[in-house]
This record gives sequence, structure tokens and C-alpha cells, in this order.
Amino acid sequence: MSSRLAPRPCFAVLATVAIGAFTVGPLAAQIDYRNLDEGRPVRTEDAYPVERHAFELVIPYEYENERGPVRTHLVAPELAYGIADNAMLGLALPFAALDGGAEAETQWGFGGPRLFALYNFNTESPTLPAIALRADASLPIGNLGGDETRASLTAIATRSWGRTRAHLNATVGIGADEDAPESPAVHGIPAWRASAAMDRTFLRRSLLLIGELSLREAGGESATELSVGAGGRLQLTPTLVIDAGIERRLTSRAGADIGLTLGLTHAFALAGLMPAPVR
Repeated sequence: MSSRLAPRPCFAVLATVAIGAFTVGPLAAQIDYRNLDEGRPVRTEDAYPVERHAFELVIPYEYENERGPVRTHLVAPELAYGIADNAMLGLALPFAALDGGAEAETQWGFGGPRLFALYNFNTESPTLPAIALRADASLPIGNLGGDETRASLTAIATRSWGRTRAHLNATVGIGADEDAPESPAVHGIPAWRASAAMDRTFLRRSLLLIGELSLREAGGESATELSVGAGGRLQLTPTLVIDAGIERRLTSRAGADIGLTLGLTHAFALAGLMPAPVR
């Protein structure tokens, strides 16, 4: 398998986004620490998108110690934009290293772009939780991007009780099953996934702690994974959040022996995309 990295345009896009993110003005009164994004820091996400006209740049690192000798290191920079009220669009560009152990050569490469969109149908009311639908598409580009285009739909519900919230996610994959081990796809889309999580805010509402239970089937003939996870999100400034999480499989059939995540999230806006003030 080729070990070449992603085409140069991908690096150019990332560099442009990163420079722009840290040279424009921040969003006022942004409270981003409570936004549960997929994988940040657990698999479960909440039903709320990025605010309208806001950008959210995520710089994450993930590590998985698989059953057997494989160790996965993944960096998947992600940019989301609040394109309308209650709606966002986003792009993730995963780069990975697959370490097969002392007797195998490490594979480096690009995992293929992943596009996503989320729409929130309603905020919470006394009778209904917040409900959202997310769509993802993973493209087979790059030597670690797999061989088939995959898509998924995720139903999301969030319910709050003061500082405590509960979340339910249910995902179904669309398209060919996940690739075989000889043609790996990092940051891929599972055949199906279901998860439940609880979170609570602390420290004057600047720290969020999360616990999660999830079921997942990667596809093909893979066994169902049952895992437990926990994590936290800490707001460092009004626009900068750090997150960290840990995951552990509960059965011996499938799943990572240990999974770790660490990331930074920066919220910002571009003046040229903001609506003109009403006179």
C-alpha cells in the first residue's frame, strides 16, 4: 500500500483556515464548552449546531489501542459553519498513522474528506427534547480513505434538567460495508451505532463532565462493540475550549482496549460574513 500523504491542496486549505481563525475577531459571549461534538470528547453529540454566522475550528488528536498489535493515531482537523438558524455545515480532513507493532511498517496517510450537515428541528420545550438530524459522507480519497463512498444519518435528542443533560444518538450507515482490514478506512462510518450520555456542568458553568455507553458495529462481519466512555470540556476563554476523553471496551469480542482523545476548539466569526446592522 502506498504511504504517500494527502495532496498538497488539503494542507493549503488547513493552513488558510487556521491562519484566518486566529486573526479574526472572536464571537462575543460564546459558551462553547457545553457543545458536545461527535468524538469531542465522547462519541455522543448534542442536538445543537454552531451558532448562525459562527465558525468552529477543532484541532483533535485520537489514539486507539486495538485488540492485537495495531495502534491508531489520528488527527482530523474539522471546520463547521452556522449557515442558517439551527443549521450547520462542516468538513473534516483526517490524517492517520497505523502502527502495526515492532514487526510491521507504520502506515501514514490521508483518510479522505468527511462532509457533514446538522439541522436542529426544535429547541427544548416543557414536553419535547431538542431534536436534530445529522448527515455525513466519507469520500474514498487518500491511501487510508477506503475504497467506497459511505454516508450516514444520525438522529439526536437532548434533554436538560438545570445543569444536567441527557443525550441519545442513533446512527445508520448507507452504502457498502466498511472496508476490509487490507484496505483500511480511518475516521470511517459504521454500519450502525447507538449511544447514550449524561453530562453536568461545574465550576460556575465552565467545566462539563460526560459519561457515555455506546454500541457500534463497524460493518462486514465485525462483532458488535460495547464500550463505556468519559470525558470533560473546559472553557479556557470565551472562544477557546479544551477537551479530553477516554474509552474502554466492555466485551472481549470487539472494540479498543483503550481509546484516548484530546482537542482544542476555537469559535470565531468573519466580519465579511456577518449580517449588516439594521439602521
